[in-house]
Amino acid sequence: MDTQLLKAFLAVAETGSFSAAAERVHLTQPAVSKRIAHLEDHLECRLFDRISRTVYLTEAGKALLPRAERIVRELEETRQAIHDLSGSISGSLRLAISHHIGLHRLPPILKQFAGFNPEVSLEVEFMDSEAAYDAVLHGRFEIAVITLAPEPHPRIHARTLWRDPLEPVIAVDHSLAARSRIEPTDLRRFSAILPGPETYTGRMIKKRCLAEGLDFEVSMATNYLETIKMLVSVGLGWSILPSTMIDSTIKPLPCRPLGITRELGCIHHRDKTLSNAAHAFIDLLAREGS
Repeated sequence: MDTQLLKAFLAVAETGSFSAAAERVHLTQPAVSKRIAHLEDHLECRLFDRISRTVYLTEAGKALLPRAERIVRELEETRQAIHDLSGSISGSLRLAISHHIGLHRLPPILKQFAGFNPEVSLEVEFMDSEAAYDAVLHGRFEIAVITLAPEPHPRIHARTLWRDPLEPVIAVDHSLAARSRIEPTDLRRFSAILPGPETYTGRMIKKRCLAEGLDFEVSMATNYLETIKMLVSVGLGWSILPSTMIDSTIKPLPCRPLGITRELGCIHHRDKTLSNAAHAFIDLLAREGS
């Protein structure tokens, strides 16, 4: 069986869309549809149901999914292991990176790595830390650089690279910004714009606030810290954001620290043999991360 058929199948299964899968595997949508049709003919079963522009795995598709992941992963690892015997740093390196880290921490590191290792083809995807963690757990990426999970998984090796303190912030022209001192409980009277409760950062904030006996009215929640910062900067509410994001548009609230610090770092699967390129990237992260 052609592994390109399995890769097309995995792309559709993971994205839930033929068009998104086509972008991921750098093909046209008709080409992806043709590969799925060939795979269905080969297996003599239907792998996807298409209902109202939404793609669902059939029972046969669900049975194939973990096996296809294993087959593709083992072939790629075998190819990489043989290639790495030469000791060269080349081939492809698939990275999952959280949006915030990709914008604020990694650009100079990625530039330096590409300059040092011109024979490595970097495949970078930006996604929520939680999705990246799951993708590494299932072998879809060698490395992820993300907000680390509060509760580690036994099959994931995590390395802290940066400690990211968070603090309450407000727009520079908000009425709260003019006060010399406030108590955290005073914030209950104002709308909060916080990271989504399903995110690692959101869970961390909620846990700490509950421990402090603080229960805020959340007017909006989103996974993207840059979006939260914009909403705060135009006066729609206050938030709890990384100190590194404070600039001329927002300022720290004059209240006692909540003592919230998240850990940012890299993860990889403990059972996955890393390529020479992955080892080189981790070494660079360890040297440059601070």
